Amino acid sequence: MKQPSALPRRIAYTIDAALALVVVVAVGGNLAAGVWTFVVAIPMWLAWATIAASGLAIALRRHLPLVAYGLGLVSLLPGFISGNALGPTALLAIGCALYTVALEYPRSRSLITMGLGLAVVVGFELFRLGPNTLASTALAGGGVAGSWALGWMTRQRRANLAQLAETQADQAVSDERLRIAREMHDVVAHSMSLIAVKAAVGNHVAREQPEEAQEALRVIELTSRETLVELRRMLGVLRSGDGTPEAALGPAPKLSDLRTLAERAGQAGVRVELTGELIDDLPEGVALSVYRITQEAVTNVVKHAGPSACRITITEEPGEVSVEIVDDGRGEGSPATVGGHGLIGMRERVAVYGGDFEAGPLPAGGFRVYARLPYAAKEMGTR
Repeated sequence: MKQPSALPRRIAYTIDAALALVVVVAVGGNLAAGVWTFVVAIPMWLAWATIAASGLAIALRRHLPLVAYGLGLVSLLPGFISGNALGPTALLAIGCALYTVALEYPRSRSLITMGLGLAVVVGFELFRLGPNTLASTALAGGGVAGSWALGWMTRQRRANLAQLAETQADQAVSDERLRIAREMHDVVAHSMSLIAVKAAVGNHVAREQPEEAQEALRVIELTSRETLVELRRMLGVLRSGDGTPEAALGPAPKLSDLRTLAERAGQAGVRVELTGELIDDLPEGVALSVYRITQEAVTNVVKHAGPSACRITITEEPGEVSVEIVDDGRGEGSPATVGGHGLIGMRERVAVYGGDFEAGPLPAGGFRVYARLPYAAKEMGTR
Protein backbone atom coordinates (compact mmCIF):
# COMPACT_ATOMS: atom_id res chain seq x y z
CA MET A 1 0.00 0.00 0.00
CA LYS A 2 1.54 3.24 -1.09
CA GLN A 3 1.45 5.89 1.59
CA PRO A 4 0.75 9.49 0.65
CA SER A 5 3.32 12.12 1.45
CA ALA A 6 2.64 14.28 4.48
CA LEU A 7 3.72 17.26 2.37
CA PRO A 8 2.08 18.39 -0.86
CA ARG A 9 3.74 16.48 -3.70
CA ARG A 10 5.20 19.55 -5.40
CA ILE A 11 6.75 20.85 -2.17
CA ALA A 12 8.20 17.43 -1.32
CA TYR A 13 9.82 17.11 -4.74
CA THR A 14 11.23 20.62 -4.46
CA ILE A 15 12.80 19.84 -1.08
CA ASP A 16 14.41 16.67 -2.46
CA ALA A 17 15.79 18.53 -5.48
CA ALA A 18 17.16 21.31 -3.24
CA LEU A 19 18.82 18.80 -0.90
CA ALA A 20 20.37 16.97 -3.85
CA LEU A 21 21.68 20.25 -5.23
CA VAL A 22 23.20 21.24 -1.88
CA VAL A 23 24.95 17.86 -1.59
CA VAL A 24 26.34 17.99 -5.13
CA VAL A 25 27.53 21.59 -4.79
CA ALA A 26 29.08 21.10 -1.34
CA VAL A 27 30.86 17.82 -2.03
CA GLY A 28 31.72 18.71 -5.64
CA GLY A 29 33.07 22.09 -4.61
CA ASN A 30 35.47 20.53 -2.14
CA LEU A 31 36.45 17.93 -4.72
CA ALA A 32 37.14 20.59 -7.36
CA ALA A 33 39.15 22.67 -4.86
CA GLY A 34 41.38 19.67 -4.10
CA VAL A 35 40.62 19.79 -0.38
CA TRP A 36 40.50 15.99 -0.03
CA THR A 37 43.28 13.51 -0.48
CA PHE A 38 42.14 10.09 -1.64
CA VAL A 39 43.37 7.17 0.46
CA VAL A 40 43.10 5.03 -2.66
CA ALA A 41 43.39 7.03 -5.86
CA ILE A 42 40.37 6.83 -8.16
CA PRO A 43 39.79 8.64 -11.46
CA MET A 44 38.23 12.06 -11.15
CA TRP A 45 35.43 11.07 -13.51
CA LEU A 46 34.52 8.23 -11.13
CA ALA A 47 34.51 10.63 -8.17
CA TRP A 48 32.24 13.02 -10.03
CA ALA A 49 30.02 10.11 -11.14
CA THR A 50 29.75 9.02 -7.50
CA ILE A 51 28.66 12.50 -6.43
CA ALA A 52 26.16 12.69 -9.29
CA ALA A 53 24.73 9.24 -8.48
CA SER A 54 24.28 10.19 -4.81
CA GLY A 55 22.57 13.47 -5.70
CA LEU A 56 20.34 11.73 -8.25
CA ALA A 57 19.36 9.10 -5.68
CA ILE A 58 18.22 11.83 -3.28
CA ALA A 59 16.27 13.65 -6.00
CA LEU A 60 14.53 10.47 -7.26
CA ARG A 61 13.73 8.84 -3.93
CA ARG A 62 10.02 9.73 -4.05
CA HIS A 63 9.64 8.98 -7.77
CA LEU A 64 11.59 5.69 -7.93
CA PRO A 65 12.57 4.59 -4.41
CA LEU A 66 14.13 1.24 -5.39
CA VAL A 67 16.08 2.77 -8.29
CA ALA A 68 17.32 5.54 -5.98
CA TYR A 69 18.35 2.94 -3.42
CA GLY A 70 20.28 1.03 -6.08
CA LEU A 71 22.10 4.21 -7.15
CA GLY A 72 23.09 4.81 -3.54
CA LEU A 73 24.50 1.30 -3.17
CA VAL A 74 26.44 1.61 -6.43
CA SER A 75 27.96 4.93 -5.35
CA LEU A 76 29.01 3.38 -2.05
CA LEU A 77 31.83 1.29 -3.54
CA PRO A 78 34.01 4.14 -4.90
CA GLY A 79 33.10 6.21 -1.83
CA PHE A 80 34.47 3.59 0.56
CA ILE A 81 37.53 2.88 -1.59
CA SER A 82 38.51 6.55 -1.89
CA GLY A 83 38.28 7.04 1.84
CA ASN A 84 36.96 10.62 1.87
CA ALA A 85 33.57 12.37 2.02
CA LEU A 86 32.24 10.37 -0.93
CA GLY A 87 31.41 7.51 1.45
CA PRO A 88 29.19 9.56 3.85
CA THR A 89 27.53 11.17 0.82
CA ALA A 90 26.59 7.75 -0.54
CA LEU A 91 25.32 6.69 2.91
CA LEU A 92 23.13 9.80 3.04
CA ALA A 93 21.63 8.88 -0.34
CA ILE A 94 21.06 5.28 0.81
CA GLY A 95 19.35 6.47 4.03
CA CYS A 96 17.01 8.86 2.19
CA ALA A 97 16.03 6.21 -0.37
CA LEU A 98 15.58 3.47 2.25
CA TYR A 99 13.32 5.72 4.32
CA THR A 100 11.01 6.07 1.31
CA VAL A 101 11.15 2.33 0.57
CA ALA A 102 10.08 1.53 4.15
CA LEU A 103 7.36 4.17 3.90
CA GLU A 104 5.83 2.98 0.64
CA TYR A 105 6.41 -0.78 0.41
CA PRO A 106 5.22 -3.73 2.54
CA ARG A 107 7.37 -4.65 5.50
CA SER A 108 8.69 -7.92 4.04
CA ARG A 109 9.91 -6.22 0.87
CA SER A 110 11.44 -3.25 2.68
CA LEU A 111 13.18 -5.59 5.17
CA ILE A 112 14.81 -7.47 2.29
CA THR A 113 15.94 -4.15 0.85
CA MET A 114 17.37 -3.08 4.20
CA GLY A 115 19.14 -6.44 4.61
CA LEU A 116 20.79 -6.02 1.23
CA GLY A 117 22.04 -2.57 2.24
CA LEU A 118 23.37 -3.84 5.56
CA ALA A 119 25.20 -6.67 3.81
CA VAL A 120 26.83 -4.26 1.37
CA VAL A 121 27.83 -1.79 4.07
CA VAL A 122 29.22 -4.42 6.45
CA GLY A 123 31.00 -6.19 3.60
CA PHE A 124 32.74 -3.01 2.45
CA GLU A 125 33.76 -2.13 6.00
CA LEU A 126 35.19 -5.60 6.66
CA PHE A 127 36.98 -5.48 3.31
CA ARG A 128 39.08 -2.53 4.46
CA LEU A 129 39.96 -3.73 7.95
CA GLY A 130 41.53 -1.10 10.15
CA PRO A 131 41.60 0.31 13.68
CA ASN A 132 38.23 2.04 13.22
CA THR A 133 36.43 -0.78 11.41
CA LEU A 134 34.15 -1.69 14.32
CA ALA A 135 33.09 1.89 14.97
CA SER A 136 32.58 2.74 11.31
CA THR A 137 30.62 -0.50 10.74
CA ALA A 138 28.33 0.25 13.68
CA LEU A 139 27.82 3.83 12.48
CA ALA A 140 27.10 2.89 8.87
CA GLY A 141 24.92 -0.09 9.77
CA GLY A 142 23.06 1.94 12.37
CA GLY A 143 22.39 4.65 9.80
CA VAL A 144 20.90 2.12 7.37
CA ALA A 145 18.77 0.37 10.02
CA GLY A 146 17.68 3.68 11.54
CA SER A 147 16.55 5.01 8.17
CA TRP A 148 14.39 1.92 7.67
CA ALA A 149 12.96 2.12 11.21
CA LEU A 150 12.09 5.80 10.81
CA GLY A 151 10.31 5.13 7.52
CA TRP A 152 8.42 2.16 8.91
CA MET A 153 7.28 4.08 12.01
CA THR A 154 6.08 6.91 9.80
CA ARG A 155 4.17 4.40 7.68
CA GLN A 156 2.52 2.91 10.77
CA ARG A 157 1.64 6.32 12.15
CA ARG A 158 -0.04 7.34 8.89
CA ALA A 159 -1.88 4.02 8.73
CA ASN A 160 -3.13 4.54 12.29
CA LEU A 161 -4.25 8.07 11.48
CA ALA A 162 -6.06 6.83 8.36
CA GLN A 163 -7.77 4.12 10.42
CA LEU A 164 -8.76 6.68 13.04
CA ALA A 165 -10.19 8.98 10.37
CA GLU A 166 -12.16 6.07 8.89
CA THR A 167 -13.48 5.11 12.31
CA GLN A 168 -14.53 8.69 13.01
CA ALA A 169 -16.25 8.89 9.61
CA ASP A 170 -18.11 5.64 10.31
CA GLN A 171 -19.15 6.95 13.72
CA ALA A 172 -20.36 10.21 12.16
CA VAL A 173 -22.42 8.25 9.64
CA SER A 174 -23.85 6.08 12.43
CA ASP A 175 -24.75 9.14 14.52
CA GLU A 176 -26.41 10.79 11.54
CA ARG A 177 -28.41 7.66 10.75
CA LEU A 178 -29.54 7.51 14.37
CA ARG A 179 -30.55 11.17 14.28
CA ILE A 180 -32.54 10.69 11.08
CA ALA A 181 -34.15 7.54 12.49
CA ARG A 182 -35.29 9.52 15.54
CA GLU A 183 -36.68 12.28 13.35
CA MET A 184 -38.50 9.81 11.10
CA HIS A 185 -39.91 7.96 14.08
CA ASP A 186 -41.14 11.14 15.74
CA VAL A 187 -42.78 12.51 12.60
CA VAL A 188 -44.32 9.28 11.31
CA ALA A 189 -45.41 7.90 14.67
CA HIS A 190 -47.11 11.13 15.72
CA SER A 191 -48.90 11.73 12.43
CA MET A 192 -49.94 8.12 11.84
CA SER A 193 -51.29 7.90 15.38
CA LEU A 194 -53.52 10.91 14.79
CA ILE A 195 -54.60 9.55 11.42
CA ALA A 196 -55.38 6.13 12.91
CA VAL A 197 -57.43 7.63 15.74
CA LYS A 198 -59.43 9.94 13.48
CA ALA A 199 -59.94 7.17 10.91
CA ALA A 200 -61.38 4.95 13.64
CA VAL A 201 -63.65 7.79 14.78
CA GLY A 202 -64.79 8.49 11.22
CA ASN A 203 -65.50 4.84 10.55
CA HIS A 204 -67.50 4.55 13.76
CA VAL A 205 -69.77 7.56 13.18
CA ALA A 206 -69.88 7.54 9.37
CA ARG A 207 -73.55 6.55 9.15
CA GLU A 208 -75.07 8.19 12.22
CA GLN A 209 -72.96 11.40 12.34
CA PRO A 210 -71.71 12.24 8.83
CA GLU A 211 -70.61 15.71 9.96
CA GLU A 212 -68.29 14.15 12.55
CA ALA A 213 -66.96 11.75 9.94
CA GLN A 214 -66.32 14.66 7.59
CA GLU A 215 -64.42 16.50 10.31
CA ALA A 216 -62.31 13.37 10.92
CA LEU A 217 -61.47 13.20 7.22
CA ARG A 218 -60.49 16.88 7.27
CA VAL A 219 -58.08 16.26 10.15
CA ILE A 220 -56.64 13.24 8.34
CA GLU A 221 -56.12 15.30 5.19
CA LEU A 222 -54.43 18.16 7.08
CA THR A 223 -52.19 15.83 9.08
CA SER A 224 -51.21 13.90 5.96
CA ARG A 225 -50.22 17.05 4.10
CA GLU A 226 -48.12 18.33 6.99
CA THR A 227 -46.45 14.94 7.36
CA LEU A 228 -45.55 14.92 3.69
CA VAL A 229 -43.89 18.31 4.11
CA GLU A 230 -41.83 17.00 7.05
CA LEU A 231 -40.83 13.87 5.15
CA ARG A 232 -39.82 15.88 2.10
CA ARG A 233 -37.66 18.10 4.27
CA MET A 234 -35.82 15.12 5.76
CA LEU A 235 -35.47 13.41 2.39
CA GLY A 236 -34.04 16.66 1.06
CA VAL A 237 -31.38 16.51 3.77
CA LEU A 238 -30.55 12.95 2.75
CA ARG A 239 -30.29 13.82 -0.94
CA SER A 240 -28.15 16.93 -0.58
CA GLY A 241 -26.16 15.95 2.48
CA ASP A 242 -24.60 19.41 2.77
CA GLY A 243 -27.39 21.82 3.65
CA THR A 244 -27.99 22.97 0.09
CA PRO A 245 -31.33 24.62 -0.79
CA GLU A 246 -32.82 21.20 -1.54
CA ALA A 247 -32.56 20.42 2.16
CA ALA A 248 -34.45 23.56 3.08
CA LEU A 249 -37.86 22.30 1.98
CA GLY A 250 -39.29 23.29 5.32
CA PRO A 251 -38.11 24.84 8.58
CA ALA A 252 -37.39 22.69 11.58
CA PRO A 253 -40.17 22.74 14.20
CA LYS A 254 -39.92 25.41 16.92
CA LEU A 255 -41.38 25.61 20.39
CA SER A 256 -44.07 27.94 19.08
CA ASP A 257 -45.29 25.02 16.95
CA LEU A 258 -46.33 23.25 20.16
CA ARG A 259 -49.62 25.16 19.98
CA THR A 260 -50.37 23.47 16.66
CA LEU A 261 -49.34 20.16 18.20
CA ALA A 262 -51.81 20.74 21.04
CA GLU A 263 -54.59 21.54 18.58
CA ARG A 264 -53.96 18.33 16.65
CA ALA A 265 -54.08 16.29 19.85
CA GLY A 266 -57.35 18.01 20.73
CA GLN A 267 -58.79 16.95 17.39
CA ALA A 268 -57.86 13.37 18.28
CA GLY A 269 -59.78 13.56 21.56
CA VAL A 270 -57.03 14.57 23.99
CA ARG A 271 -57.39 17.90 25.73
CA VAL A 272 -53.96 19.51 25.98
CA GLU A 273 -53.07 22.36 28.32
CA LEU A 274 -49.87 24.21 27.47
CA THR A 275 -48.32 26.14 30.35
CA GLY A 276 -45.06 27.97 30.76
CA GLU A 277 -43.32 30.35 28.39
CA LEU A 278 -42.54 29.21 24.85
CA ILE A 279 -38.96 30.46 24.61
CA ASP A 280 -38.10 31.73 21.15
CA ASP A 281 -34.34 32.18 21.60
CA LEU A 282 -33.27 28.68 22.62
CA PRO A 283 -30.44 27.08 20.61
CA GLU A 284 -31.95 25.41 17.57
CA GLY A 285 -30.90 21.89 18.55
CA VAL A 286 -32.28 22.25 22.08
CA ALA A 287 -35.59 23.67 20.84
CA LEU A 288 -35.96 20.84 18.33
CA SER A 289 -35.23 18.23 21.02
CA VAL A 290 -37.83 19.75 23.37
CA TYR A 291 -40.37 19.79 20.55
CA ARG A 292 -39.68 16.17 19.56
CA ILE A 293 -39.80 14.93 23.16
CA THR A 294 -43.13 16.67 23.67
CA GLN A 295 -44.43 15.39 20.34
CA GLU A 296 -43.54 11.79 21.20
CA ALA A 297 -45.05 12.06 24.68
CA VAL A 298 -48.31 13.51 23.33
CA THR A 299 -48.38 10.80 20.66
CA ASN A 300 -48.14 8.17 23.38
CA VAL A 301 -51.03 9.83 25.19
CA VAL A 302 -53.15 9.73 22.03
CA LYS A 303 -52.28 6.07 21.40
CA HIS A 304 -52.38 4.62 24.91
CA ALA A 305 -54.20 6.85 27.38
CA GLY A 306 -57.62 6.97 25.77
CA PRO A 307 -59.75 10.14 26.03
CA SER A 308 -57.91 12.18 28.60
CA ALA A 309 -56.36 15.49 29.53
CA CYS A 310 -52.68 16.28 29.15
CA ARG A 311 -50.62 19.11 30.62
CA ILE A 312 -47.38 20.34 29.05
CA THR A 313 -45.16 22.55 31.20
CA ILE A 314 -42.02 24.21 29.88
CA THR A 315 -39.60 25.92 32.25
CA GLU A 316 -36.41 27.81 31.42
CA GLU A 317 -33.61 28.54 33.84
CA PRO A 318 -30.15 29.97 33.14
CA GLY A 319 -28.41 27.51 30.84
CA GLU A 320 -31.14 24.87 30.80
CA VAL A 321 -34.73 24.16 29.84
CA SER A 322 -37.08 21.49 31.13
CA VAL A 323 -40.35 20.06 29.86
CA GLU A 324 -42.90 17.97 31.72
CA ILE A 325 -45.82 16.13 30.11
CA VAL A 326 -48.42 14.65 32.47
CA ASP A 327 -51.68 12.93 31.50
CA ASP A 328 -54.55 11.50 33.53
CA GLY A 329 -55.39 8.74 31.08
CA ARG A 330 -56.86 5.44 32.13
CA GLY A 331 -55.92 3.49 29.04
CA GLU A 332 -54.88 -0.17 29.27
CA GLY A 333 -51.54 0.39 27.60
CA SER A 334 -48.76 2.74 28.47
CA PRO A 335 -45.53 3.75 26.80
CA ALA A 336 -43.62 1.62 29.25
CA THR A 337 -45.58 -1.57 28.59
CA VAL A 338 -46.42 -1.57 24.92
CA GLY A 339 -42.79 -1.44 23.68
CA GLY A 340 -41.44 0.62 20.80
CA HIS A 341 -38.66 3.13 20.38
CA GLY A 342 -40.40 6.28 21.65
CA LEU A 343 -38.95 6.39 25.15
CA ILE A 344 -35.56 5.27 23.85
CA GLY A 345 -35.53 8.13 21.36
CA MET A 346 -36.49 10.66 24.04
CA ARG A 347 -33.79 9.39 26.36
CA GLU A 348 -31.20 9.59 23.56
CA ARG A 349 -32.13 13.19 22.78
CA VAL A 350 -31.65 14.15 26.42
CA ALA A 351 -28.39 12.20 26.68
CA VAL A 352 -26.92 14.28 23.84
CA TYR A 353 -27.01 17.32 26.15
CA GLY A 354 -26.10 15.43 29.33
CA GLY A 355 -29.50 16.13 30.88
CA ASP A 356 -31.99 14.21 33.01
CA PHE A 357 -34.89 12.09 31.80
CA GLU A 358 -37.71 10.45 33.74
CA ALA A 359 -40.74 8.54 32.49
CA GLY A 360 -43.22 6.36 34.33
CA PRO A 361 -46.76 5.88 35.59
CA LEU A 362 -48.14 8.05 38.39
CA PRO A 363 -49.50 6.54 41.63
CA ALA A 364 -52.94 8.08 41.05
CA GLY A 365 -53.03 7.02 37.41
CA GLY A 366 -51.77 8.53 34.22
CA PHE A 367 -48.22 8.90 32.98
CA ARG A 368 -45.45 11.47 33.42
CA VAL A 369 -42.53 12.34 31.17
CA TYR A 370 -39.90 14.80 32.36
CA ALA A 371 -36.78 15.99 30.55
CA ARG A 372 -34.15 18.55 31.52
CA LEU A 373 -31.75 19.75 28.81
CA PRO A 374 -28.77 21.91 29.80
CA TYR A 375 -26.97 23.70 27.02
CA ALA A 376 -23.44 25.06 26.91
CA ALA A 377 -22.48 28.70 27.07
CA LYS A 378 -21.17 28.54 23.48
CA GLU A 379 -24.68 27.58 22.36
CA MET A 380 -26.11 30.51 24.24
CA GLY A 381 -23.76 32.75 22.31
CA THR A 382 -25.41 31.74 19.07
CA ARG A 383 -28.88 32.72 20.19
